[in-house]
Amino acid sequence: MSDARDDDAALETARKLFAGPITFLKSAPTLQFLPDPVAPEVAFAGRSNVGKSSLLNALTGRNALARTSNTPGRTQELNFFDVGNPANGGPVLRLVDMPGYGFAKAPPEVVRRWRFLINDYLRGRQELKRTLVLVDARHGIKDVDREIMAMLDGAAVGYRLVLTKADKIKASELADVTQRTADEARKRPAAHPDIIATSSEGGLGIPELRAAVLDAIG
Repeated sequence: MSDARDDDAALETARKLFAGPITFLKSAPTLQFLPDPVAPEVAFAGRSNVGKSSLLNALTGRNALARTSNTPGRTQELNFFDVGNPANGGPVLRLVDMPGYGFAKAPPEVVRRWRFLINDYLRGRQELKRTLVLVDARHGIKDVDREIMAMLDGAAVGYRLVLTKADKIKASELADVTQRTADEARKRPAAHPDIIATSSEGGLGIPELRAAVLDAIG
């Protein structure tokens, strides 16, 4: 019973936090433009079209927060959002919207620049407490996801796998892809063993994801 109460309390604490002030801070095209390290960070990574912007909007309860990071010139950058009230001692945490990876149709120089930006940030940012690696529930883990996972494993950067678009498949298929994803996560040294299945449209898993973000910063 106490575990259930603790879980409910964690969900409510996270709900209140994300119901409060959330503001776009800045975009960083290179590491030299990163914001000052004044708050713990949780990054969102995922291949192109995984539904990252929609999930960020659902997570924060805003309809268009992530559109800030999708305006021309920002899609290749790290985008930072403050969660919490800066007037009361600064943000509680920062969400980091990363460029989608897996740019098969992008010019090689663009791919190289994106890859360096993502890798250098994930490997070298001390304020980064956890990376959420988004995986499309309809397709499961792809090789391009495994590349990022292997890099995070090698750098000992903790991450958690989050299934997106869970409402787009049958319950039996979701159970299967969740199990397969969990099985692979357990083989990874830096991966959190528990998988969160989400739906931006239906709200599935959103409260749990908020709580996971808050838990990641300790």
